[in-house]
Amino acid sequence: MRRDFSGLIECGLKLAEQGQYSEARNSFRKASREWETAESLTYWGWMEYQLGNIEKAISLCKKAIKLDPDFGNPYNDIGSYLVVLGKEDEAVEWFYKAIQAKKYAARHYPHINLGRIFLNRNLPVRALQEFRKALSYCPEDGAIQDAVRTIAETLH
Repeated sequence: MRRDFSGLIECGLKLAEQGQYSEARNSFRKASREWETAESLTYWGWMEYQLGNIEKAISLCKKAIKLDPDFGNPYNDIGSYLVVLGKEDEAVEWFYKAIQAKKYAARHYPHINLGRIFLNRNLPVRALQEFRKALSYCPEDGAIQDAVRTIAETLH
């Protein structure tokens, strides 16, 4: 059964890339039913979010964390969903958990998200610190470079 799992994940990712969120959700849901992993649950949650089901997305991410507390993606995703719900204070703790996660390839995301929150709170020094951390993971990213430059210029 597990041999179909990665095919379902790949299919879901391709569908998501094409904006076919319902179909992608079905693919990730099938993958989760075949072999429930933190990855499949997090992707499924991402599609629930894309379809406007934010509470379901958060629930799936929390389930993913129970399966693999070291996997960073669901922590960042929960934080992002909470920001959309207007719960920035709660989101901050989830971004810090994402930063501390042992397995997380996209380490720049929680720093960017924290930087945005700090900018919204008129805390440019803290925002700059977070964007610089993000830049250390993605030194070639033009958007992060621009954010660092813009914030630094406003401070001088």
